[in-house]
Amino acid sequence: MSKTLKKKRKIKIKGLIIFLFVLFFLSLSIYYILNVNIKNIVIKNTSYINDDEIIYLGKLENYPKFFLLNKNQVKKRIMNSPYISDVRIKKKYGFILLIDVVENRPVFYDNNKNTIVFHNGQSTDINNSTYSFRIPRLINYVPDDKYKKFIAGMAKINDNIISKISDIEYQPNDYDKDRFLLYMDDGNMVYLTLTKFKMINHYNEVYKQLENHKGILYLDSGNHFQIKE
Repeated sequence: MSKTLKKKRKIKIKGLIIFLFVLFFLSLSIYYILNVNIKNIVIKNTSYINDDEIIYLGKLENYPKFFLLNKNQVKKRIMNSPYISDVRIKKKYGFILLIDVVENRPVFYDNNKNTIVFHNGQSTDINNSTYSFRIPRLINYVPDDKYKKFIAGMAKINDNIISKISDIEYQPNDYDKDRFLLYMDDGNMVYLTLTKFKMINHYNEVYKQLENHKGILYLDSGNHFQIKE
């Protein structure tokens, strides 16, 4: 009667050790990478908001873990600020966090509502503001149906001109319910209507032709200048 011989399998110890070592090394590498903190935070395109404020809003003071950071949550926290219009966040090579900020552009103070009003119609309470802006004051009430159009008109004015306007008064007459009077820092006054707010962007060019005279510039109708006596 013949006997069946069973072959004994030899466990390749060396191959198993190498496999376990590679697995351990990969696990350790992944753990290390996942726990690397942000090395640098780069903030772009801010003009009046400082970098520390953005970092504070995003709760990034402790430079959290780079790969575990949820960009959408950071964006949501930063967007809670009334001064922020939009934010784009990117993770860059070298564990760098890039934050591209679009600020809300302030266009006037509303004395009636005690607010700072931005180009997109958003606003914030003056008393809660940590910033001061060189923008004009709206000194009287504007009806709701005119108010949105007024904001849209102000949004069309360049910053270098806005900074030269001290006060704005809603001043309708029997002929035009959309008329506003702008008091300039140089002592001149300018009449505008809601459809012609963009014309004030040419004020510097017009001013050079006034030969240091002070008066009233009518841009609401006729485009003429009346010299003050």
